[in-house]
Amino acid sequence: MLTLYGIPSCDACRNARKWLTDHGMEHRFHDLRADGLDTSMLERWSRALEWQDLLNRRSVTWRKVPEVDRASLDSNKAISLMLDQPTLVKRPVLETDDVVVVGFSPDTYQDLLG
Repeated sequence: MLTLYGIPSCDACRNARKWLTDHGMEHRFHDLRADGLDTSMLERWSRALEWQDLLNRRSVTWRKVPEVDRASLDSNKAISLMLDQPTLVKRPVLETDDVVVVGFSPDTYQDLLG
């Protein structure tokens, strides 16, 4: 089963959900705020991707992170920040049994899911 992680108000998440539905792809939507985010999820994604690819440095939430926390960032600190503030996760995250993809691109989804 495909799982799409994100937040309902995110345009990229809405576009990804629409693409999956329009292409008949059965999936589950996991709301990072309402359904939660845990260390095992972030560690699993970090094994598939670089942690830097998971961290949304363009978000309003990122701009509110104190400079001292942003300056000395490493994997553990980034995971801790994302756990505290789930909107720091770049969205959407699409997870299959074999692949984790961050962001939405119709071409990428088509290549991955056919």
